[in-house]
Amino acid sequence: MTTCKRRVVVTGYGMVTPIGRNADETFENASMGVSGIRRIESFDTSGLPTNIGGEIAPEWMAAISKTLYEANIRYDGRIEKFVTRSDTLMLAATLEAIGMAGVDMLDIERQHIGVSLGNHGQNPSIEDMVFLHRFYDGKGNWDVKALTRAGGYPLFNFFKRKPDVASALVGVAFRFSGPNLSISSACAAGAQAIGEAFCLIREGRAKIMIAGGAEACLDYTGYVGFVLIKALAEKYTEPQKASRPFDRRRDGFVMSEGAGAIVLEDLDHAINRKAVIYGELLGYGSSADAYRITDTHPKGEGAILAMKAALKDANLLVPETTQPLPDAIDYINAHGTSTVQNDLTETGAIKQVFGDMAKAIPVSSNKSMIGHTIAAAGAIEGVLSIMGINRSLLLPTINYEHPDPKCNLDYITNEARPKEHKRVLSNSFGFGGQNACLCIGKFENSAPSK
Repeated sequence: MTTCKRRVVVTGYGMVTPIGRNADETFENASMGVSGIRRIESFDTSGLPTNIGGEIAPEWMAAISKTLYEANIRYDGRIEKFVTRSDTLMLAATLEAIGMAGVDMLDIERQHIGVSLGNHGQNPSIEDMVFLHRFYDGKGNWDVKALTRAGGYPLFNFFKRKPDVASALVGVAFRFSGPNLSISSACAAGAQAIGEAFCLIREGRAKIMIAGGAEACLDYTGYVGFVLIKALAEKYTEPQKASRPFDRRRDGFVMSEGAGAIVLEDLDHAINRKAVIYGELLGYGSSADAYRITDTHPKGEGAILAMKAALKDANLLVPETTQPLPDAIDYINAHGTSTVQNDLTETGAIKQVFGDMAKAIPVSSNKSMIGHTIAAAGAIEGVLSIMGINRSLLLPTINYEHPDPKCNLDYITNEARPKEHKRVLSNSFGFGGQNACLCIGKFENSAPSK
């Protein structure tokens, strides 16, 4: 006996990125190849081999805070003490998404609306660590009583570092008391959060899910770790040129910050309330490389598993095989980090999945313009994929100047490509071997139920 799976559609979306205060502004700038990478101003980068990132402008943050205040988000003095920079970005993206979907106007019981977010919490500051170590004698003894008397270290810092606080805050702020998930799987987190939300609705355990991710780790403690493992771009003539996925002279990714939110909804529920539908989530694949914590599998085995799983979930494989249908996918929104290893491995994985069809599928990376927003990346790229379908436009990979003979797919280089397309594969491959792949489609009401 087979259970009929509910169809899951997109009825709203929102985001904040280094190239846009909202979804429309981000897409418009991305379509023109605008880069959001600049010299970092939020902390002292002196002595580091690189000093660039995708920061949200201070005036944008001020405007976001004002918007949240004016929208009367459910804060009180206690809740505000938990709110981090990434939480603020996530709340702004969510506010845009639910406004677009009309969720804030619904009369349905709020236990039918859930939240699923990718987030890693806030990094500890250097100042906090220095303060704490004043009460340590170096021999294993901590003077907690003296620390308590001294003050100066808010107990709320503990909660700010917990990755589950972001999803809890969104639930509290908007009174969504349905399933509440927090995903911490590095670069795959945002896409996995969307995928798991998709599963909850499809299985009938929620009618609406707010899904996405947020990250704001452009601080010394977050940044220096990637410096030490030599993952960041260090060779560039100007910041905007540093992120160059699939280009032969790529040498590392660019850290960034941002947030993306998608409103996923049961199709019947969306139709009954006459919601505008912007797309459909057709399939989801998730896997692990089971290889190393600091490296992806050199043959992309986990990436291959995730892409094939998403295609199978979307009923886009030739029956009784693992081969995609000839017209399965019209465009691939690549993970495309601009690291030597990822871009080569992802290219190989795409070839393994699609075989002879691979070179006919357009591929591009949003990270060339936005940078790598870690837990937010899969969510932001998912939103941009939905918008691209509706606007018949494939966003470019900028800074592509030196072809790599080993990366030889149909990359959309430097300029956006007008193209009507129905189905997108959006890849997110996490640092540590977690992989997620979303199959996103144009909404077609005549399509059969799964």
